[in-house]
Amino acid sequence: MPRLHRGFVYLLTGLFGLVAEAREYVYTDAHLHYVDFFQESEGMDKLLEQMDAHNIRHVMISGIPVAKKWHEDEPRRPRYYAGDDAGAYWYSATDHIVAHALQELDAEQPQRFHPFLTGFNPNDKNSDEHVRRLLETYPGMWKGIGEIFTRHDDLTALTQSETPRANSEALIRIYHLAAEHDLPVMIHSNITSKRERNPLYLPEFEVALRDHPSVRFIWAHAGTSKEIHRHQQKLDFLFEELERMLGLYPNLYIDLSWTVLEPYMLDKDGKPEPGWVKLVERYPDRFMIGSDVVGRFDNLGKHIQAFDVFLNALDESVARKVARDNFLAILPGRGE
Repeated sequence: MPRLHRGFVYLLTGLFGLVAEAREYVYTDAHLHYVDFFQESEGMDKLLEQMDAHNIRHVMISGIPVAKKWHEDEPRRPRYYAGDDAGAYWYSATDHIVAHALQELDAEQPQRFHPFLTGFNPNDKNSDEHVRRLLETYPGMWKGIGEIFTRHDDLTALTQSETPRANSEALIRIYHLAAEHDLPVMIHSNITSKRERNPLYLPEFEVALRDHPSVRFIWAHAGTSKEIHRHQQKLDFLFEELERMLGLYPNLYIDLSWTVLEPYMLDKDGKPEPGWVKLVERYPDRFMIGSDVVGRFDNLGKHIQAFDVFLNALDESVARKVARDNFLAILPGRGE
């Protein structure tokens, strides 16, 4: 059977054997954690194997800023941060774990990885100095800051500290540092709580966007979470707020990783929602996809390729931006 130029394959569709085009994408994973909540990882060999198997050319790679405690009173080691009531604590060594893994790579591989610094307490006004030391310790390595955990469901309650806010004094100092070094910032800031059916926490994040226009903010999961959906299924106000904020803040970028794909971008039948298609095409440079895997990489391709059905509904040039280019375009040195 004849083939189109590279990047396309032919598929037979329809009752009459009609031939239709299906796009083949090269991906950038804009949200990947090298370690899990116990600071453990399957390692770089497994990660590279899965990247190569699923056409993932680049990844944003970070640690996890907290470690889950195995409490003295718990007979079994928890498997996830929500596995029991034991707390979590801010874990600064996570960045060193990532840095060491990258330094062990063969010479041709590091350019595929774009590490973000994340191992600091967002309530501590000393944290900007800690981040500055890491930038100096590994010169030229870090391409961004985050994922910063602020409002984060039960993890917020379990972490042994005050509740972090996107507009805290400590994070304002981090944003100034990010602007100084031209680093994008990925932040997890839930738009609301598990039960409030309004954008309860949005003003905290919006203040950060407004007051730091030179900082490129990546909003992890567009402010949603799996825990919110367990209680509310779908936030009816999310689309309207996203549309408004994208119009107001040119420094806002949206990470679409898994909790946004369903139930927002796809309907109950798994078909792309027309409103979301129009929104992404209206702001073609502002959306990116991510897997949000944590230390285990078997499902990396599954999470990334789940976006294909939505990408295929977009104009082809926009789809390729969302799949690969938009994340790379906001990294430092992007104009060189």
